[in-house]
Amino acid sequence: MGKYPIGMRLLGTVSVLGMTIGAGLQAQELPLDTQGEGFLGTVELGQGKREVQTETATPETVITQEELDDRQAGSVAELIDSVPGVTLVNGSRPQGSGLNIRGFGATSSYGTDQKVAIVIDGATTGSEELYRIGTQLFTDPELYRQVSVIRGTIGSFEFGSGIIGGVVKMETKDAADFTGGEVGLRFRQTVGASSNAEGFVTSSILAWQPTKNLDVLLNYTLRDVDPYKDGDGQVVANTESRMPSYLGKVRYRFGDSMEHSITASYNYSETDEKDVPYDTFGTTGGSFGNVDRKVTNEIAGLRYRWNPVGNDLIDLDVNLTRSTQHMESDYVSGSSPLEGTPSGPIVIGLADADQDYEITKLTAKNSMYFATGMATHDLRVGIEFIRRERLDAPSAPGGTDDRIALFAVDDISIGDHWTVTPALRYETQDIEAHDKSVAYDNSALMGGVSARYAFDNGWAVFGSGAYTENLPIIDDMGNPTFMTQPERSHTYELGASYTTTGLFLDGDALQTKVNLFKTKLWDVTSYSGFSGVESEGVEIEATYSMESGFYADFNASVGDYTGISTAGVSTVWSNAPADSARLTLGKRIGEAWDLSWELVGSKSFTDSTGAKINGYGISNLRATYRVQTGALSGAEVRLGVENAFDKSYTAALATRKSPGRNVKLTLAKTF
Repeated sequence: MGKYPIGMRLLGTVSVLGMTIGAGLQAQELPLDTQGEGFLGTVELGQGKREVQTETATPETVITQEELDDRQAGSVAELIDSVPGVTLVNGSRPQGSGLNIRGFGATSSYGTDQKVAIVIDGATTGSEELYRIGTQLFTDPELYRQVSVIRGTIGSFEFGSGIIGGVVKMETKDAADFTGGEVGLRFRQTVGASSNAEGFVTSSILAWQPTKNLDVLLNYTLRDVDPYKDGDGQVVANTESRMPSYLGKVRYRFGDSMEHSITASYNYSETDEKDVPYDTFGTTGGSFGNVDRKVTNEIAGLRYRWNPVGNDLIDLDVNLTRSTQHMESDYVSGSSPLEGTPSGPIVIGLADADQDYEITKLTAKNSMYFATGMATHDLRVGIEFIRRERLDAPSAPGGTDDRIALFAVDDISIGDHWTVTPALRYETQDIEAHDKSVAYDNSALMGGVSARYAFDNGWAVFGSGAYTENLPIIDDMGNPTFMTQPERSHTYELGASYTTTGLFLDGDALQTKVNLFKTKLWDVTSYSGFSGVESEGVEIEATYSMESGFYADFNASVGDYTGISTAGVSTVWSNAPADSARLTLGKRIGEAWDLSWELVGSKSFTDSTGAKINGYGISNLRATYRVQTGALSGAEVRLGVENAFDKSYTAALATRKSPGRNVKLTLAKTF
């Protein structure tokens, strides 16, 4: 991958995307002029689907409720793969999928390497290092109002240690999203169907605000799909799933100006599979055989907020969360070819193992706004108490991991141009086996600083440096060396952004952001045979819109990823993602219509085994219609065609072919 400089590769990736557009238009005869005035008609309103976060040095992407609805994603993983730097590992099903951000996260053996944090309403969740089992993050997109992805280490110190790939933050829906904060009762029903895998989804939301102080939200979602077909029309085995999900939230506000609030929430999802491969990355049972597997995932939270009016020194947030996951796995007799061999007991023990783990976390954080001379400060300081506990299992050791962390992040504005953000996190760890046979103490001081200078003409430049440590984990209890050796990493970033209006025409708007990064990881314990990983790359995000309603969104990610073996030999990193780009062209017609065409391109490359991973270009078509008058006023109709030309391809880092053409229809109405 490193044969050409990053800049040349970026131009190559964009060129490939452009050629794919041209070839696709010529070969497939997309209906760009079906009515003589352009494919998407005449529109009045201009706005892109996704705002670029140009006001910060942090490489963050925010997916709002509008885009959540528009994408009709079947999983959270499918939703955030539209973020530059994010790659999916088999993301088409709740189990077996994984998230890879900048080359870290899910691997070919485990659903996590502990270098990507997943935070739901402040609760740390995600997965453990369970062999050949995917991310174990399965939750339905219908439960969420916003998803944010922070790439890299800078910006991560409020959320944990050892974060090198990034942070995925998800916020569940609130009753106020539907009641508007007014007393009353609202009900929203969503139903959807898909042609490939013959799936359906139903989501029912009840939002009730009996008084101005109290609001309640209840959500039930059921998503059910059969095995999907690839672009060649072949059924991809063991890709079916059925997942019910529940969400309940109650918020009570009090005080003279409602400055106090208490929120209780409960988030639950489950899957129940029969006679499926133990190896969730594969499509057949293979050596490990098949299992009956039921997985339940629960997140409970109790949150207190205090933000008194007129007091800039108090904005208190105290959040107690508990994330639990229970995985019950029963081996299907006779399904493994190794059952009668000396390896049989080991394989059966691995497959016939129940897994239980939970993370309890108490976070107390206060935000303060104040001035010192020419500088103003937005300072966030906090303390966290974290307890991770896992029961013993034949495939993984059990134990407890108790941590206390202190963190501080200060956004310092100096004059009208400078913003400097130092961040620190200090974390201590007491980790021991359940039988108390071994115990270890560790601690680490981590931190970083970013600086941004904004010019008066819409341009801004920024840079950052960050250092973090990944403290030992329960999985490595059997290796004394690993239990006293944290993984260490530093990341440096440099970039520029530009925001303007009236660039070409009155009323048009442009936002763009370019971010270069360079990361080094050493003292590696997560990857067998490697002592270090080095990566560098560039990420681009841009959006352009016109008053006429036309908009264009673009993002791209290009990188070099090198693994350093224990013998000191440099090779292509085994978890390296492909260079990729994504372009969306769309138009809005008044308040009623939103029509768009999205092209996703990935470049060919040679992986760590020497195999060539072919590139691809696929088209996704989307149309949203909002009824403006009559009894159905406010109803939303969404039609999506994913992989519109039925392309047969296997994405980088995936072990199974991606779905072929899939037509999705969704109807939603709030009453």
